[in-house]
Amino acid sequence: MTDEDYMREALLLAKKAFDMGEVPVGAVAVWDGEIVGRGMNLRETDKNALRHAEIMAIDEACKKLGGWRLWKCDLYVTLEPCPMCAGAIINSRVKRVIYGAADKKAGSCGSLTNLFEMPYNHKPELISGVLEEECSALLSDFFAKLREKRKNKNPSE
Repeated sequence: MTDEDYMREALLLAKKAFDMGEVPVGAVAVWDGEIVGRGMNLRETDKNALRHAEIMAIDEACKKLGGWRLWKCDLYVTLEPCPMCAGAIINSRVKRVIYGAADKKAGSCGSLTNLFEMPYNHKPELISGVLEEECSALLSDFFAKLREKRKNKNPSE
C-alpha cells in the first residue's frame, strides 16, 4: 500500500468521528505494512482531553506489539499533530509521521513550531500534505456545520 492508501484509512476514521460530532481527525499506525493501531478524535464523546487520534493509535499499536518503542512505525494522521501528540510521537520513537492538513492554530510539525527539529533524542521523518485537499475539506465541512448549528441555536448573534 502507498502513503495515500494509508491516509485513506485514516480519513475513514476521521469521517466516523465527524458523524459522531467530533472534530474529524483520524490516525493509523503502520508497522511493516500492517495497520497495528487506529485512532480517531473522541475528546467530546469521552470527555477527555487526551483522546486525540494519534494518542489512541499509538496506544493500540503499543498494546498490539507488546512494547512502547514504535521504531518501525509510520503514523498517518489527517491533521498535523498538536504539541501533546508530537511529544507522544517522539517518546514512542515513531519512525515517520505523514499528515494531510496543516493546523495553523496548534500544528507542532511545522505550522506554529516543529518539535521534531528540537534537540530531543528522537527525530521522526516528516511528510506533509498527503491527501491534503480531502483532509482539509472534511475539517472545513465540520466547522461550517458547527457554525451553522450555533447560528441556528441563537439567531440573535
